Amino acid sequence: QVQLVESGGGLVQAGGSLRLACAASGRTFSTYAMGWFRQAPGKQRELVARFNSGGSTNYADSVKGRFTISRDNAKNTVYLQMNSLQPEDTAAYYCTAAVALGYNRYEYKYWGQGTQVTVSS
Repeated sequence: QVQLVESGGGLVQAGGSLRLACAASGRTFSTYAMGWFRQAPGKQRELVARFNSGGSTNYADSVKGRFTISRDNAKNTVYLQMNSLQPEDTAAYYCTAAVALGYNRYEYKYWGQGTQVTVSS
């Protein structure tokens, strides 16, 4: 069992930055492919960034070059640094812990409660 708690959301002006953090419980944190999803009102939840099982990273095209995912296994924490934020980045952001099922296939087993990011124009 893994419990995930996000923090760091808030209100920021367009062009600004935020860093989200996701603290995980449990001793097996390092075995999971950690990632971030987001969901805007009326839209489906979408993958923002994820570590792959081999340690490489995936980013949604819309955030490439602006967002960076990182993790500190010693602190059981994964981060999402978000720069050059735009109003379209406004959403609830969710941390997830995933298990690799095969090539580029993941089961997102655990979810945090979400943290709201609002970007004003």
